[in-house]
Order: sequence, then structure tokens, then C-alpha cells
Amino acid sequence: MNELSKITAEHLRRCAIVYVRQSSTTQVEHNRESTARQYELAERAARLGWRRDQVKIIDEDLGISGSGLSERIGFARMTAEVGLGQVGIVLGLEVSRLARNNADWYRLLDLCGLTHTLIGDGDGIYHPGLFNDRLVLGLNRLVT
Repeated sequence: MNELSKITAEHLRRCAIVYVRQSSTTQVEHNRESTARQYELAERAARLGWRRDQVKIIDEDLGISGSGLSERIGFARMTAEVGLGQVGIVLGLEVSRLARNNADWYRLLDLCGLTHTLIGDGDGIYHPGLFNDRLVLGLNRLVT
């Protein structure tokens, strides 16, 4: 299945979320190219068909570790919006940046599958409700 064929009119009626994060303030300060590439995903959302006013950038978790010791407000907000069926696609630089532990990752995958929310990164667009995409997303998370 072509990745663009996964995007439906229903997806485009909802917002696109770009989740921007890096694990430490040192990474934010010294890896500015990565931060810039993450913000550029808003342009990718536009190229995929979302209007610019539909693209939300969630960057409250920049510099916050995903170790579980710090609350990630942005991740919680993104997950809530996905669960409410308000999101057509979640974009991250690579899907492994979306969640830093398996419990959060699989909860997000389940919610995306239930609400028909796509997940996109530099390698492709995935629908967690489709068996093959879920397999790729699951294996990707296990090896990163």
C-alpha cells in the first residue's frame, strides 16, 4: 500500500501533530540541526495535505528526559488529543522519539489504531490499525 493512499479525507479533516522532543537540555543546545529538522515536519504535514492552520507543534517536552522521572506534559497532551479522535497524523523525526518507554509507546499505538490516527516519520506513514504497519512499528520500537 502506497503511504499516501493511507491518508484519507477523514484524516485531513483532523489536525496534524508534530511532536518535537530531545532528552536533555544539552541535546537541545548542541544538536540544533535535529531540533530544526523536527520543526520542519510541519512543512511535511502541509505537503501531505494538511492546511498550515491545522498543524500543531507540541514542543513542551524539549530537554525533558523520557526516563519516567519527569512528567512529559506535551506527550500527555498529544495522547489525549489522539484519544479524543482529534488527530489525523502524529509526525516525529523518527517514531522512536515519540515515546521513550514501551508502555507509553504501545498505549499511543493502541489509541492511534482505535481512532484511525496515522503515525509518520522520515521513513514512512503508518496506520497502527493495519497489521503490517503495526508489525513494523512494533519491531521498530523494539530495535531502537
